[in-house]
Amino acid sequence: MSRVAKTPVVVPAGVTITLSGQDITVKGPVGELSRTIHKFVAVSQEDNQIKVTIACEHKQAWAQAGTTRALINNMVEGVSKGYEKKLVLQGVGYRAKAAGKSLDLSLGFSHPIKHTIPEGITCETPSQTEITLKGCDKHLVGQTAANIRAYRKPEPYKGKGIRYLNENVRRKEAKKK
Repeated sequence: MSRVAKTPVVVPAGVTITLSGQDITVKGPVGELSRTIHKFVAVSQEDNQIKVTIACEHKQAWAQAGTTRALINNMVEGVSKGYEKKLVLQGVGYRAKAAGKSLDLSLGFSHPIKHTIPEGITCETPSQTEITLKGCDKHLVGQTAANIRAYRKPEPYKGKGIRYLNENVRRKEAKKK
């Protein structure tokens, strides 16, 4: 039995939830998100709480219920507060510049990289070596940050590359003569 699924999701003021069959839509001040719920899970709304239970006695039902509860909680938190990821560029000549719906990256390659920012994500560059991604969908913000980081992962010898803010990169000792 999932302990996560037994905890109800508290809906804050200003957030509205619409249930229709297996579809759930969450609207808030930051944005709107919708998702289709797994067939093993039943969702009900009581006052300002969302309760998740199992719809059938299947082996995976409680696991799906816990996952669904976590996803609904992320949706509610995303439309009320939003999510943010920060990336830092380290390396000589590494620069980033947000231009509309694209991010221009100069990462030491022979060519500049243009990364298209998906719909629902806002990208800011407070300085040439910092990237801030904001949005209401936790998965989309994290995946976009991971896609940008994948262009030049931090390497262990000099530490150059794109890293998350406060990410610890284990450094290796250089080859000795």
